[in-house]
Amino acid sequence: MAASPDLQAQINHLPHRPGVYKYFDDEGIIYVGKAIDLRKRVSSYFNKNDHNKKTQQLVRNIKRLEFTIVDSESDAFLLENNLIKQHQPKYNILLKDGKTYPYLCLTSERFPRLLPTRNKVADGSRYYGPYATGTAMNVLLELIRALYPLRTCTYNLAPANVAAGKFKVCLEYHIGNCKGPCVNLEDEATYNGYITQIKQILNGDLRIPKQYFREQMGRAAQEMQYELAHQFKVKLDKLDAFQAKSTIVSDTLTNIDVFAIASNEKAAFISYMKVMNGSIILTQTLEVTKKLDEPDAEILGPLVMQLRQDFESEAREVLSNVALELPLPGVALAVPQIGDKRKLLELGLKNVLYLRKEKESMNERGKDLNEVRIMETIKKDLRLKDLPKHIECFDNSNFQGDNPVAAMVCFRNAKPSKRDYRHYHIKTVVGPDDFQSMYEVVHRRYRRLSEEGASLPQLVIVDGGKGQLSMAVKALKDLNLWGQIPVIGIAKRLEEIYVPNDPLPIYIDKRSESLRLFQRMRDEVHRFGITFHRSLRDAGTLKTELTDVKGLGPVTAEKLLNKFKSVKKIRELSEAELVAEVGKAKTKVLQAYFDQQEAEPAE
Repeated sequence: MAASPDLQAQINHLPHRPGVYKYFDDEGIIYVGKAIDLRKRVSSYFNKNDHNKKTQQLVRNIKRLEFTIVDSESDAFLLENNLIKQHQPKYNILLKDGKTYPYLCLTSERFPRLLPTRNKVADGSRYYGPYATGTAMNVLLELIRALYPLRTCTYNLAPANVAAGKFKVCLEYHIGNCKGPCVNLEDEATYNGYITQIKQILNGDLRIPKQYFREQMGRAAQEMQYELAHQFKVKLDKLDAFQAKSTIVSDTLTNIDVFAIASNEKAAFISYMKVMNGSIILTQTLEVTKKLDEPDAEILGPLVMQLRQDFESEAREVLSNVALELPLPGVALAVPQIGDKRKLLELGLKNVLYLRKEKESMNERGKDLNEVRIMETIKKDLRLKDLPKHIECFDNSNFQGDNPVAAMVCFRNAKPSKRDYRHYHIKTVVGPDDFQSMYEVVHRRYRRLSEEGASLPQLVIVDGGKGQLSMAVKALKDLNLWGQIPVIGIAKRLEEIYVPNDPLPIYIDKRSESLRLFQRMRDEVHRFGITFHRSLRDAGTLKTELTDVKGLGPVTAEKLLNKFKSVKKIRELSEAELVAEVGKAKTKVLQAYFDQQEAEPAE
């Protein structure tokens, strides 16, 4: 698709430099992209003809563009990411801002505290995380508080304040959760020993804390302090239980980021696993809606950059199931095929494939539930005995009595079943008689189903009022099917629903899903019938016009009609093309006829 002259002039002056480009429509930014070469990348939108429909739609909406030159591809990635989050363009995959993730904060004060937070402050405190969910963070926080007697108060435990006796112990001391550093009952060196072990746990390394509790348990047992030994054993068991819930990858795999992606037509599903010290310490799965049918590598690349930034990863190795080219200096990118790294990647793939399958299954279940609800509503509104899983709707069509036809559409489980649609030529009725035509098609339809032993619908709808309905009822009675198939009529003027043996229409709420489905079926059968009737009418008109040409027989006329569909297209054929179709003699006849038609004045 060619760019407008003004836009093309702007594209021609783009630099061959890395940068970020922004596309605008009349209302604002609609797309942000990055490029190693701005001119080549932007030009590709307008020079290529193989774009998918969504990209074609984007290109049609571009009114102007802006660009920003940057020093490197890495800078382009970061700027693109920030602009997408800032402007939320309609054609971009929208990335979540990492500032909402929770952290654990180890304060920088004397006798540090461990606190949950979502805001990082430059006060010298140490922040761990971020964690994918608050639940994951709280599990770790509760474990640490169960293992170590950390204070939770906000006192300023400066040596002078403690020595002056400014504080009193609180309930946490009395229930054993704190050792009372506020009243100098716990020395700072012992407390800082706890903090050292806590840092190791927060970094995913449980070896030294486990060794510490194991040694303390053994020492207490030797000194016959069995109650104390039991307390250390309980804490050691808590660490073992926590480690058992963590996936141990391999002692040889240290700090690695693992990404896996799987997609369908509408969305992409991404799995991220953060591995530290041989254990998976963080997992995150997410779904992003596709905007331009982007390939997996194009979707995953920015997300790798984003998630590493959000979760403050310093891993020097990134594994993924699609090949990536990212501006990450000093970071190895790989698609492993064998070994422990491949097993790790397959674990991520299992998670993402499960997420995709579950999402697709939920969508299908949602559709099924919606369809069941509609059928239940119809059953209730019409007081039917059975759930109307199979509904058929009839309509007649004719033009001034010519080519009378009828149509039937079939819905199964509240959805069109187009393979069951049927067209009918009216055979026994002369002239435009909707009532008798309705009788004929209903009778023919259910006589055939009965003869074939096929299942009958749970509801029949006829397009029309009491007259058409009564003829449909008569047809069913003549087939001894009356009472087996419920039938209703829908009148066009007021969207009224008629049932047999009741002169007044029944009331159905205008907002009811029942009425909406009936209207949809009525409109569908009308469209289906009109299309059929129009094709017959046009064919009949063309055939009559051509067969009136002297010297041109009906076989030749039908041959031309079937191939070229209209007299206009036949008239536009060159002499050579006509000769190839019908020979020289008939070509002269046709050309003479067309010349005569053009010479005659219009009436």
